[in-house]
Amino acid sequence: MANVKYTWSYSGISLFKQCPQKYYRLKVKKDIVEPAQDHLLYGTAVHSAAEAYVRDGIPIPAKYSFLQEQLDPLMKIKGTRYCEFEMGLTKSLQACKFKADDVWWRGIADLIIVDGEKAFLVDYKTSKSSKYADTAQLELLSLAIFKHFPEVKKVKAGLLFVVVKDFVKVEYENDEGKGKAWLK
Repeated sequence: MANVKYTWSYSGISLFKQCPQKYYRLKVKKDIVEPAQDHLLYGTAVHSAAEAYVRDGIPIPAKYSFLQEQLDPLMKIKGTRYCEFEMGLTKSLQACKFKADDVWWRGIADLIIVDGEKAFLVDYKTSKSSKYADTAQLELLSLAIFKHFPEVKKVKAGLLFVVVKDFVKVEYENDEGKGKAWLK
């Protein structure tokens, strides 16, 4: 058998749990392409507007003006901002580049703000409800933050539901520099 390289991500695992056959066809065999869907296009546009505002100070387009009051508090947080930050981990949980030859896990953080030993992690969500918010993605991204930014000891993370104006918060602490994310 050929030496096959596997990588995974939170979204990939979510797709597999939804439908293993769909995952196989889209991600492994790659014999079908999913057509663009309105809700995905909308989510991408909202993410792009938020990224341009937070990273570059570009005014938010009028049709996404509802983002302003939710993003302004993030702009006041002290630290270095990283938008759409790509992170990779090796199988031994060492930090690596997103497309490194030995990457085992990949994740993209919508926004990370690093200020010394603390970091803030925000994932923008455009769903119409936060009732069933899944913070597992934040735990994985926090682990990667601990590995990519070894000075960080605590991550304050949240899912920012921009349409319904809700913010689901969790905190993680680095387990004595071992890079294990523990829910606080």
